[in-house]
Amino acid sequence: MGSEAKQRILLISVLIFCVLIMGLLIRVLVRGGKQEAVVEEQQLSSESECTAVPETISTESQIQRLTDQIQADTLQRVLQQYATLGIVKCDSYINFRSAPNQNDLTNIMGELTNGAAVNILEMDPEGAEGWAHVESGGMDGYMSKRYLVTGEEAVAMVPELIRVRATVITDHLRMRSGPVIEDGNTVGSAAKGEKYEVLERAGQSWIKIAPDNIDTIDTCYMSADPQYVTIDYGLDEARTLNLKAKVLNMYDHLGVSLASDYINVRSSPKEDGINNIVGKFPGYAGCNILGEEDGWYKIKSGPVTGYVRKDLIATGDTAQNLAVQHAQVMAIVNTESLNVRSEASTDSKAWTAVTSGQRYNVLNQLDGWVQLELDAGDDDGEDQGAFVSTRDNNVTVQYALQEAIEYYPAVEAANAAMAFRNKIVNFACQFVGNRYVWGGTSLTHGCDCSGFTQSVLKNFGISVPRVSRDQARTGSKVTSANMRPGDLIFYANRSGTINHVGMYIGNGQVVNAASTRSGIRIYRWNYRTPVAIRNVIGD
Repeated sequence: MGSEAKQRILLISVLIFCVLIMGLLIRVLVRGGKQEAVVEEQQLSSESECTAVPETISTESQIQRLTDQIQADTLQRVLQQYATLGIVKCDSYINFRSAPNQNDLTNIMGELTNGAAVNILEMDPEGAEGWAHVESGGMDGYMSKRYLVTGEEAVAMVPELIRVRATVITDHLRMRSGPVIEDGNTVGSAAKGEKYEVLERAGQSWIKIAPDNIDTIDTCYMSADPQYVTIDYGLDEARTLNLKAKVLNMYDHLGVSLASDYINVRSSPKEDGINNIVGKFPGYAGCNILGEEDGWYKIKSGPVTGYVRKDLIATGDTAQNLAVQHAQVMAIVNTESLNVRSEASTDSKAWTAVTSGQRYNVLNQLDGWVQLELDAGDDDGEDQGAFVSTRDNNVTVQYALQEAIEYYPAVEAANAAMAFRNKIVNFACQFVGNRYVWGGTSLTHGCDCSGFTQSVLKNFGISVPRVSRDQARTGSKVTSANMRPGDLIFYANRSGTINHVGMYIGNGQVVNAASTRSGIRIYRWNYRTPVAIRNVIGD
């Protein structure tokens, strides 16, 4: 091949390189050729970097120098966004707080994942030794200093962390399961200032992103409209836990339960006793309203789709105000089973396990750990020390509303023993939503866990001791493979002593008097590891 032909090939290569420069930089500079997505060059603010191409380029070394210069310019442009750069180094994520106090759950306003960037305002502020005052993700707050890499070490980490990212510039922006606006496909929301890695374009109007802060969701879509997002190279930053943005935007047509306890969800828009009940909708829980029919709303909440009376559901501004008021910090387990420890340390022995598919109230959140509320039992409010690790993204912590629970009342059975058991569990479940009171035995005014089971059984002429550990010594042993509605399921505290009991109601669920915050509730039967199952009915 002649020298002129080689020069032409080299020149064409450079021009193609410039047209696709932003996508190529991701593959060459940041991910070594592994990232498949390419964001269109005209979408990015740095398109002018290709304008300085020499009229003639005759050697591969000149091409390499041009590549190096563009890489250096991109790196410099990213670094200029931070007056004093800090990079987070942790196992999974740490808390971003409004005040330097790690024991206050209410001051958690966001999270910083491993590799996130911050602009350091002050290290060890007065009265807050060990903390860093930083800016990130459009927020101003505090983080633990021991998770922060600074100086030249932080700068050296940047080339491996640069990605094409979308920065949200509107107050909040919905994330959707597909590149289309339709009811029911909202999977989360992004707040102003948050940055999300862009994987690819989806037509002219959408981008596919990696949210990394939504449980069980690896990828989703958001609008690419310039009035909502800007797209450019950048570093990851803080994610907000803003109550209003995160909670309200989980619902396309928000409805909130007006009941103080539970509302029955029915398979058809009519009252039909227990025959058409398919779920229970907790007080001040959230749902998507799918439609309206004859004084009923059709809703979807959690795993339940069905009908509730229209007069029991708030909508519009009233629903939004109730949602913000009643949302709670919850932990959602993303793995089949997760060890629970009495201390926030892997050196602490696991004393039980929690399971996926269940929302757990959060008592406190430390960096790298979250403390769950499991139940109060009959230990007079003993602190169980139920800590789970947040590393490896095994648990998601977020503000959320309670949602509906699948519940099918036991139907009449030809077998006399089962008919009797069904009457017991249906009787027990009518008190769901009532108060928990330690030492209480009243199904209407308040009871604890063993007081609940004792009072329910007493109504059917069955006598059991007052305390859960004594109840566990009565009746006969049952395995999980052959337990039936009405059997009692027992759980132990961290010392291995039985301190909590619930009644199995079928469909993999247990009804129990849980805690002051939760009251009498329905949970999965293995929401934490059971230690005994007993048949106290005697059939």
